[in-house]
Amino acid sequence: MNFSIEHEQEEDGRWLAEVPELPEVFAYGSTAEEAMLKAEALALRIIAERLEQRESRPIPIHFSLVAI
Repeated sequence: MNFSIEHEQEEDGRWLAEVPELPEVFAYGSTAEEAMLKAEALALRIIAERLEQRESRPIPIHFSLVAI
């Protein structure tokens, strides 16, 4: 499964990054890179938790970064 990380700058200057394929994954950071790193880490934690709880089966994972 492929996941993309989209990011954009908010009006207050913070950056928001999200993984559209996992609606619960979004993170803020003071830079685009920080927000994307936090979103990727959160996505991996959620995927790991789903595997541990047997809500999903193991799948190949690929991330790509997309600027909005």
